[in-house]
Amino acid sequence: MNVFQSILLGIVQGLTEFIPVSSSGHLVLVPYLFGWKIPPDQAFVFDVLVQVATLVGVFAFFWRDITAIIKAMFAGALQRQPFGEPMARLGWYVVLATIPAGLVGFLIKDTIEAFFNSPIYTALFLLFTAFLLIIAERVGKRSRNLDSMTWKDALLIGFFQVLALFPGVSRSGATISGAMRQDFERPAGARFSFIMSIPIMFAAGFLSLSDLKKFPDFTQLLPVFIPGFITAGIVGYLVIGWLLNFLSRYPLYYFAAYCVALSILTFVVSLTIL
Repeated sequence: MNVFQSILLGIVQGLTEFIPVSSSGHLVLVPYLFGWKIPPDQAFVFDVLVQVATLVGVFAFFWRDITAIIKAMFAGALQRQPFGEPMARLGWYVVLATIPAGLVGFLIKDTIEAFFNSPIYTALFLLFTAFLLIIAERVGKRSRNLDSMTWKDALLIGFFQVLALFPGVSRSGATISGAMRQDFERPAGARFSFIMSIPIMFAAGFLSLSDLKKFPDFTQLLPVFIPGFITAGIVGYLVIGWLLNFLSRYPLYYFAAYCVALSILTFVVSLTIL
């Protein structure tokens, strides 16, 4: 990997982590479509770092919400009323929504990682993302905000997040679709999706960072990886605000169409290579 590839993939990660088109899928497909022969060990390390970078972007954007949630949860615990305040309830719902993906990811980690080596499977999962987005628009009534969320809503959205363990299935797309399936407004679903991404991204990043010690040349690659890290964090931060504004006015069909187009392009390219 060189610095140009690092910066471009950092931009891709920052854009697609929150836009519902699958960041993991793009990190598989972009090098494939450009014909970049990035060693798998370098790709793994880079993917871990840029995921941590976008996590930093989420913290930076939602730091007021995160602080309010943590304070409310501690205050509720001390007063023995853990669900007394709306922000405390939201915090516990985030915890609940994180459990399904955490458990499934731990149990079938090796199976999931195998899919990351297949651009074809990634393209198929992109079609599934498009399907989720279209169904969400057709089924959801878009009449609820986060104040009306229940534990059942949070758990269902959490199960939708399980789908995003596979490359090509957008985490934000799946969880926003799950929220809209429960009749939440698009921006409300996106807001919960972004906040609930923090625990799962933190856990995944922590576990993956512990694996970096297996790569003896890690420190030598840092000058190449750091530009991508910085780019991913900045772009991710900017995209969150843009997407919340976009979803207040426009449907998910645009992102579904993009997923279909990228999937078809991947299939066409794969046929020309065979």
